[in-house]
Amino acid sequence: MPELPEVENVRQGLEKLVKNKKILSIESSYPRMVLTGFEELKKELEGREIKAIKRRGKYLLFDFGQWTLISHLRMEGKYRVEPLDFESQKHDHIFVRFSDAVLVYADVRKFGTWELLDSGEVEHYFISKKIGPEPRTEDFDETLFSKKLHQSQKKIKPYLLDQTLVAGLGNIYVDEVLWRSQVHPETVSSELSAKQIHLIHDKTIEVLQTAVERGGSSIRTYKNAMGKEGSMQELLMVYGKQGEICPRCHKAEIEKIKVAGRGSHFCPYCQKIK
Repeated sequence: MPELPEVENVRQGLEKLVKNKKILSIESSYPRMVLTGFEELKKELEGREIKAIKRRGKYLLFDFGQWTLISHLRMEGKYRVEPLDFESQKHDHIFVRFSDAVLVYADVRKFGTWELLDSGEVEHYFISKKIGPEPRTEDFDETLFSKKLHQSQKKIKPYLLDQTLVAGLGNIYVDEVLWRSQVHPETVSSELSAKQIHLIHDKTIEVLQTAVERGGSSIRTYKNAMGKEGSMQELLMVYGKQGEICPRCHKAEIEKIKVAGRGSHFCPYCQKIK
């Protein structure tokens, strides 16, 4: 599943490729992907110009002024830009035509969604979903983060994944953050020390920012909107490394266990439950 760094790189690519372009037509082989109604989408967006492309957590936001299109890539959603005479592929589902190109949305599993909202409703949309702050120093308040953790009996791994503490973390980067913070993924949130909370806070910002700069992690099928793979996988210390010696302590092999149903990688020597 694309996490914040991958979605941000898709956003940056789309901004270069389709910003300020006027939509001539929208077609779909799977209109149910548009949760707010495909015909309504066509009616409101055909003839309009994409004014900006933004991101909130793992969501892409296409700004049309009065309207905002919210796109969630889910597991396998991808965007690419093709010439007008391209041949569509099996998993291409939405086609946004401009005068000189076509923006294609492809999704093998058809889990991705599009929603068209009045732009004035966007803030409430994310409040209703309880999406946490962006992982930036100016937005991600450590005091509030600490307070929420101390009040929770949830295990830290699934709590970081649920998007309410901070936006954008997924399975790969939670494992990396917890390894760098030397925190076991099954640690109960209320039992974390002040030092551990500080590390998780700072490493979240650090890991996600580095991943954005590296173009995300291309572990399975991820590519950005310009068809390029990321290179963050070269810096991953624990995710996908089960059976390898921990690169920090050199005393134990990385293990993989299930935590709240998610495969979780950690070092049993560095990341002990205290």
